[in-house]
Amino acid sequence: MRRSAPSAASVVVLAAVWMAGAIGTPSLHAIEVARPNILWITCEDISPDLGCYGDAYARTPNLDAFAKQGVRYTRVFSIAGVCAPSRSAIITGMYPTTIGTHHMRCKGVPPADVKCFPEYLRAAGYYCTNNVKTDYNFDAPITAWDESSRKAHWRNRRPGQPFFAVFNLTVTHESQIRCTPEEIARHMARVRPEDRHDPLEAVLPPYYPDTPIVRNDWARYCDLITAMDLQVADLLKQLDEDGLADSTIVFFYSDHGRGLPRAKRWLYDSGLHVPMIIRWPDGAQAGTTSDELVSFVDLGPTVLSLAGVEVPAHMRGRPFLGKQKAEPREYVFAARDRMDETYDVIRAVRDKRYKYLRNFKPGRPYAQYIDYMEKMPTMQELRRLNKAGELLGPQRLFFLPEKPPEELYDITVDPHEINNLAARPEHGEVLTRMRRVLADWMAETNDLGLIPEEELNERVRPGGQWSTTAPPRIVPQGGDFSPRIEVTLQCETEGASIAYTTETGDKAHWHLYSRPIIIENSAALRAKAIRLGYHESPEVRARYEITASPSGR
Repeated sequence: MRRSAPSAASVVVLAAVWMAGAIGTPSLHAIEVARPNILWITCEDISPDLGCYGDAYARTPNLDAFAKQGVRYTRVFSIAGVCAPSRSAIITGMYPTTIGTHHMRCKGVPPADVKCFPEYLRAAGYYCTNNVKTDYNFDAPITAWDESSRKAHWRNRRPGQPFFAVFNLTVTHESQIRCTPEEIARHMARVRPEDRHDPLEAVLPPYYPDTPIVRNDWARYCDLITAMDLQVADLLKQLDEDGLADSTIVFFYSDHGRGLPRAKRWLYDSGLHVPMIIRWPDGAQAGTTSDELVSFVDLGPTVLSLAGVEVPAHMRGRPFLGKQKAEPREYVFAARDRMDETYDVIRAVRDKRYKYLRNFKPGRPYAQYIDYMEKMPTMQELRRLNKAGELLGPQRLFFLPEKPPEELYDITVDPHEINNLAARPEHGEVLTRMRRVLADWMAETNDLGLIPEEELNERVRPGGQWSTTAPPRIVPQGGDFSPRIEVTLQCETEGASIAYTTETGDKAHWHLYSRPIIIENSAALRAKAIRLGYHESPEVRARYEITASPSGR
């Protein structure tokens, strides 16, 4: 047997992988037994504005039927009212304010022990795909997914391999409400005319003025939900066609609340409260509801619990399903920090009845200018009416010149959060309790939000310089005439994960390294390492030629 000298390099280990052909590993059969498939169908920028949640204006027949097959959750909340911090919490099981990914579209550097949770699934034998949005406030590492592209699908896995598949449906995104007539026509091509929403029948929140422009935006928002409803049906049909419905746990949820002013980007329920429906393969609890408080930080740990994978101790999320199910939450938390070009610092805590908000920048108005938000016709209409002095009652709240330091709402009687109870003596006990709970959470989780972003950036990237993950080191084991070589990969960068392949070209499938690799046939091994928030390492390669010994052994 001849072996070429391996290149120098580096890594961090997780748990169990395989490679076909040149590289062999023990059978995965024992791993695959009783491991459910898990499918996430996610959409963007919607609140629970669905028929199954009691919205009579909605046209969502497929999701309504799906809710009858599963459990409808009524108190699920995003960590933030906008996508990137929200998705950062989902993919890591950590609060963005803890790991430095709380500002919108920042490039955070999470602590070394933080990983994308699908890595733990991949290490346990799952095929993990994402179609297609990432937007984690750090670059998605090559180790997170077996495939992340518009072609990513559970159908690309090995036969019988359990999968975790994510499909992100973007038709309901804020930008589509204000898209061109041609684009909206394309989105609505499959929606029957009778399922289009009449703006005159829309029921508007009390903080919006009742004008044709606002009604048209609301109707279009609901039209897009109907279009998304058909896309959900397509994915469920594919699952049925593949004979996988009886072995797959299906989640449906949105990444935060509706994409309209005083909803998206804000910590009111209109920006945080989302629909979530979970269907079990055996039809358990079909047609029921759960009022358990669920935070987005809980989603990753819950999937690990369902898959039989140990939830890492560093994760802040609590599994709400599976063998590792935690005690139900008393509170959920949320944060608002920089939104695009505009700075703010708000924290929120909610129990099943009350919402408390702490405005750390009370001197700044709610309606600070955000260029992307200003493109929405409803926002332009609000600006026009405010300038003309024509906003009335709750419609004026969003345009107050300053915010109060504290806000307290009784959601049971004030679901739109327009009557601030913070200054009322009869609610003093509740205010004190919620204030204390929020302060304790900020201290316990090491909230970084009060540190100026420039200072935080300097801490993790001195001088603005990105760190590069050290290249992996390939370490072969085995005698000169051994019929196989055992290869380990190591990385000196703390917290790095390693990917490897024996395929050539840019389209090679990269596997997650988690245990020694067994090479039984001649192969060219490629490896690279990555830590979240770092540049990927240079690729290293080693060629192994395995031949018979002179004695024929």
